[in-house]
Amino acid sequence: MEKPHKKLKAWQKSVEFSVKIYEITENFPKSELYGLTNQLRRAAISVPSNIAEGAARNSIKEKAQFYNIARGSISEIDTQIEIASRLGFIDESDKHIMISNLTEIDKLLYGLWKKICEKS
Repeated sequence: MEKPHKKLKAWQKSVEFSVKIYEITENFPKSELYGLTNQLRRAAISVPSNIAEGAARNSIKEKAQFYNIARGSISEIDTQIEIASRLGFIDESDKHIMISNLTEIDKLLYGLWKKICEKS
């Protein structure tokens, strides 16, 4: 039986995004392994993880809480991408692609949140 979160486009896109973050951070300086690299990876993984946890909850309030946590992680990633860009770790092309993908995930997640909140 397929888990309900795997059907969610927000979850699917955020998993793809997390993999991309891992690939991009491979090129960060080794001195950032326990700094920005780790922070960015953890925040990226947090998004699909919280979507999955929210989707598994029966309570609308709990679902909304986990979707909000995922949206908070999206804001965290946005900030970390900006910092990485200003430090020269990410080129402008990758930055724009990542921000565009992040915005799409945020919109999908907001749609999920809004849909469940309308049920309450």
